[in-house]
Amino acid sequence: MNKLEQLKQYTTVVADTGDITAIERYQPLDATTNPSLLLKAAEITQYQNLLQQSVAFAKAQAGSDAEQKAWATDKFATLIGKEITQIIKGRVSTEVDARLSFDSRKTIEKARRLIDLYEQIGVDRSRVYIKIAATWEGIQAARVLEKDNIQTNLTLLFSFEQAQACADAGVSLISPFVGRIYDWYLQNTDNTDYAAEDDPGVQSVRTIYQHYKAQGYNTIVMGASFRNAGQIEALAGCDYLTISPALLQQLSDDTGELKRTLTADKPSKDIAKAINEASFRWALNQEKMAHDKLAEGIRAFAADQEKLEHKLGK
Repeated sequence: MNKLEQLKQYTTVVADTGDITAIERYQPLDATTNPSLLLKAAEITQYQNLLQQSVAFAKAQAGSDAEQKAWATDKFATLIGKEITQIIKGRVSTEVDARLSFDSRKTIEKARRLIDLYEQIGVDRSRVYIKIAATWEGIQAARVLEKDNIQTNLTLLFSFEQAQACADAGVSLISPFVGRIYDWYLQNTDNTDYAAEDDPGVQSVRTIYQHYKAQGYNTIVMGASFRNAGQIEALAGCDYLTISPALLQQLSDDTGELKRTLTADKPSKDIAKAINEASFRWALNQEKMAHDKLAEGIRAFAADQEKLEHKLGK
């Protein structure tokens, strides 16, 4: 077996792409999208009919120009999502507008609208994760949505405190960003490279995973944002890993041995199960890497959301 096939024995493999052709090729259980990936999908010829459908749908809705652009992008996200659910057996993750990351009420409203749009085109909510940035407001929105049978994927997660708050809220799945943590340490320390075992992004996911298992949380840990195959191999055994097409191909081409490196049988530090708003915000403030990368990620996704709206609003 190649390394991708071996990895699938230990871990649920998710495709980090909106490219349906790539999803067909690698046959992951789930797939994740975000505004950046949807913007790339909007440039692909085979999806132009979905763009046109989205624009026509938006024009039929009441509201301002800005509201119609929002309708068009929401519709496009769900149409791409529907195409993906016709290929995969599991769920597709669809992201809430990053500009709502600090507004719980509007995040809840947007999530419910996305689910409604999915259900209008025949996709049951059991096939969808709603992706939300792991701000305090986003996590509290997820708490409400989970009680409403809308399962959530908390993204842009860089710290243990974010993970702890997500578990407290009963979030279905978290996406700690391995590669972006790695990037920060390369840019802000004297290290120019890390072996997989010493990689700070890998270590962050391992710590969260072991704590979740020791505490008996049901929240799924899905490592995300990989820069190289070594990071993926160092997390073989994690609940889920979401992987780009390029790295899926690299693993598929490699016939070497891949061993399970992550199990739930190692001890975890006894850390309090609950975290309140004040301690969450203080911890995030004190962890410069997490603070920087969360803000940077929200800005980047918001910028791509605006680009997608501009494209659909032409």
